Amino acid sequence: MPSMTRIYVPADSAALALDADALSAAIVAEAGRLGTPVEIVRNGSHGMHWLEPLVEVQTATGRVGYGPVTVADVPGLFAAGWIEGGSHALRIGDPLQHPFMARQTRWTFVRCGIIDPLSWDDFVAQGGGQGLARARALGATATIAAVTASGLRGRGGAGFPAGIKWRTVQETAGELKYVVCNADEGDSGTFADRMLMEGDPLALLEGMVICGLSVGARKGFIYIRSEYPRAIEVLEHALVIARAQGLLADCDIELRVGAGSYVCGEETALLESLEGKRGQVRAKPPLPAHKGLFGRPTVVNNVLTLATVPEVLVRGAEAYAALGYGRSRGTLPFQLAGNIRFGGLFEAPFGMDLGELVDQIGGGTATGRPVRAVQTGGPLGAYFPRELFDTVLDYEAFAARDGLLGHGGIVVFDDTVDMARQARFAMEFCAAESCGKCTPCRVGSVRGMEVIDKILKGHEVAANLALLEDLCNTLKLGSLCALGGFVPYPVMSAVRHFPQDFQRQ
Repeated sequence: MPSMTRIYVPADSAALALDADALSAAIVAEAGRLGTPVEIVRNGSHGMHWLEPLVEVQTATGRVGYGPVTVADVPGLFAAGWIEGGSHALRIGDPLQHPFMARQTRWTFVRCGIIDPLSWDDFVAQGGGQGLARARALGATATIAAVTASGLRGRGGAGFPAGIKWRTVQETAGELKYVVCNADEGDSGTFADRMLMEGDPLALLEGMVICGLSVGARKGFIYIRSEYPRAIEVLEHALVIARAQGLLADCDIELRVGAGSYVCGEETALLESLEGKRGQVRAKPPLPAHKGLFGRPTVVNNVLTLATVPEVLVRGAEAYAALGYGRSRGTLPFQLAGNIRFGGLFEAPFGMDLGELVDQIGGGTATGRPVRAVQTGGPLGAYFPRELFDTVLDYEAFAARDGLLGHGGIVVFDDTVDMARQARFAMEFCAAESCGKCTPCRVGSVRGMEVIDKILKGHEVAANLALLEDLCNTLKLGSLCALGGFVPYPVMSAVRHFPQDFQRQ
């Protein structure tokens, strides 16, 4: 009887959107027809989205990738001998040796795309659980010291040092403390959290338990957006596996699903929602680290922050701190989206410049037209023209040029984009997503749309541009949270760098 061949068909949302389920069924059917024994493994994505579904065959010499594969390609692949790694137009060889992957430095996503995300054996075989063992050996204070020494900053966008936040919660008195994972990834052009949760969910759970042990929290919550049904499904199964294997013995974790509010990505609005209230921003102080969920000391960290901690403990804080640029240490999973040739996830140390990421890694635009603008940091991030492509990918370097690096989302636009309409979209987005608690955000965003509409009609353009700038200053200085406070970034960067688009006749 011939040996069984393991074939990896991704079940990441990007692959599922491209019919990966039907593809998996077609592979099984064709293998059955040919009498070829196969085992299908539904793994996560490597992050090369232009090649999805990227199918890998385990051969005697290693895994060989083929992509993008459609149902119609399946008979031809079997005929070409792909079970043995045979030659075919879709063959890319070892995915990890592909130029897009070979240039990366993977810490957070070290297992993503490699393992079956719901296999405890795969997780452990690839180093899973070693970070928690290291934390238990070090003890709480030394673990926090290691996280601090690594320079790991919050990957949700704010970039606050993780170790300082953990130490604050550890030192704050309280019989009950909580760990909350902010998985409400709502920025346009961002998908790293989703990819991690779908491709290596146990890494997130391990990071949360390490955090709980370090700060004295026995309970954790993952707050995930409802728009991520596949990630929710994977996490639900991962929690069952983690409990059965004793991973959650020191800090039990529950999954909570949000209701589609963008503002609940802000940590205090998220906590309000977790408590069963309307998702509205709280005034600070008190900080969540002092008085967070149900009034208890709470660590609120992003998915990527928590999932990176185990690897930092395993490989060493010094090794992580040795990567990066300036105060931005370690790696960031950059997400290339929009009008870009090679869209996907690229994890690399801080320090390369924006032009290298867009032009060399991303390959320029998918349309082949010139890149005109790049927006980083989600829908509230600034638009950078090509003249600013020498900006180093670093929190402080972007801030110095009135930009946001944020969650690492990069959205590319070619020369057909109308930047005045992009500015209007920012105001429209804010108006739609405002929680309504503060006047500058609630009212200012609506007034902003009205002012830009007048500009688009060519009505008293100079006067309305001056009014728009005043309005943006009010939003920036008067809003209670970053939703209203950051809307001026896309609006005013569009006005500043692309003034010709606002000169309507």
